[in-house]
Amino acid sequence: MGMAMTKFALYVPLEAKPGKEQEVAEFLRSAIPLVNAEPGTISWYAIQEGASSFAIFDTFDDEDGRDAHLNGQIAAALMAKAAEGDSFAKPPQIHNISIIADKRS
Repeated sequence: MGMAMTKFALYVPLEAKPGKEQEVAEFLRSAIPLVNAEPGTISWYAIQEGASSFAIFDTFDDEDGRDAHLNGQIAAALMAKAAEGDSFAKPPQIHNISIIADKRS
């Protein structure tokens, strides 16, 4: 019998201001200890999609895990960083998405 499929995710595209790309990358790397402390977060990825385009993609087995993440320290840190106005070209947009298929090792 296989593992249950993870069905819930978040996708958060981020656009760094010119010259702030390294700062955004370091900020994302700094979130690893926070996400490691979240038992409901199954996977978490910080990705760079282009020179100044980044994103966060994370997965959860249930709505409770996703809600805990959205109300947790990482989301608070991201919103505080965005409120400073120095790093991001526009406010982060958080997309709740559904996973329709996955593969686990």
